[in-house]
Amino acid sequence: MSQASPRGTYLQVSESLRQQIESGDADTLPSEAALMSSHGVSRNTIRRALKTLEADGVVQSAPGIGWRVVRGGDPRSLGERMTDVIAEDSLSVGDTYPSEAKLCERFGASRTAVRRVLAQMEGIGLLATVHGKGRTVRALPTPTMRP
Repeated sequence: MSQASPRGTYLQVSESLRQQIESGDADTLPSEAALMSSHGVSRNTIRRALKTLEADGVVQSAPGIGWRVVRGGDPRSLGERMTDVIAEDSLSVGDTYPSEAKLCERFGASRTAVRRVLAQMEGIGLLATVHGKGRTVRALPTPTMRP
């Protein structure tokens, strides 16, 4: 990565890896050292990017092998799938968005991953937190509103 990113370098690396996975047919990823070299970032940045992809169900850690690509799942990121809940569940502005627990169960994701995406959805104005009521839909998603 050549310049500082307002989005977070690890997110840029994870998106780059996601695109490589979607366009290629490799079952495993290069080593962390090779990824560090090819992206010009630290091991921590690579690990955060891989953990993001793992939370989205794109890759999984295989002891003794490294990171391998998960095939046959939903190719959309967790953020896209959680944003699509609004349309899939026919939610309107002001409706209650599903709870963290229900989202974890629905997507088979960790609470940390779900909370990260919920924070992103709040940040771009899709959701609002109402004290005592949970999260509500604040706006309907547009193609430019993707976490």
